[in-house]
Amino acid sequence: MDALEIGTLEVPGARLYFEVRGAGPLLLLIAGGGLDAAVFGRLAAVLATDHRVVTYDPRGNSRSLLDGPPEDQKIEAHADDARRLLDHLAAPDEPVHVFGSCSGALVALELALHDQDRVRSVVAHEPPAMAILPDAERCLAFFEDAHEAFLREGVAPALRKLRPVFGGHRAPPLPEAQDNNAFFLAHIIRPTTRFVPDLPALAAAADRIVMAGGRDSRTHLIHRPAAVLAGRLGRELAEFPGGHTGYAQHPAEFAERLVALLPAATAPAASRLQG
Repeated sequence: MDALEIGTLEVPGARLYFEVRGAGPLLLLIAGGGLDAAVFGRLAAVLATDHRVVTYDPRGNSRSLLDGPPEDQKIEAHADDARRLLDHLAAPDEPVHVFGSCSGALVALELALHDQDRVRSVVAHEPPAMAILPDAERCLAFFEDAHEAFLREGVAPALRKLRPVFGGHRAPPLPEAQDNNAFFLAHIIRPTTRFVPDLPALAAAADRIVMAGGRDSRTHLIHRPAAVLAGRLGRELAEFPGGHTGYAQHPAEFAERLVALLPAATAPAASRLQG
């Protein structure tokens, strides 16, 4: 399904590019890392059969241009962008469901805490919250090494350093409007992996949160923070088809799983997630 609406929104320090598909309950999809709205194209087309699906390029990626020079990205600023986008597109008091993957999952969790009246449920898929892991120092040093490799040698050597995150394999090719790897390695990878979610606040909002991970990435480093967060929130971990980017490789199956979880976000953990 083609986008029914394409637009831009001025936010502090940037201009956000967004797309809207379909009609029905509003569902916001938040991309992570250096990805943009294009990565959700096939998933959004499936979901748009019964949802109004909003996708966008996070600030600094592809068509969402920064007003000034590139700088390290803050999860809080991205959550404020998402809130402003919902202000622009949602009707007053309209409930919203949110799905975020990778650093987009961190943004979704932050949004859940600061827009509680509107955000009905959040599905957070493999957020890279490495700082909460028991071996956080070692994990953060791994990402620091990749960042330094980028500064010394460039994009390709740095991406090779990151292969252990995906079980030793190269990250799969994904749809994107523009290659944002340099921006990701320079300004996203360090602040997002070091970001520490407000765990007590998330625990208080746990009935609206689903922590999720990929079936094929169970043994990968990128999967571990989701499992730890699920435990901290007293929730079961929901499994999705594929790995870290299963939404792009298995859009129909991924959409079916996501839609099944949305209305169940407020049910007790024992009856809610089967995974």
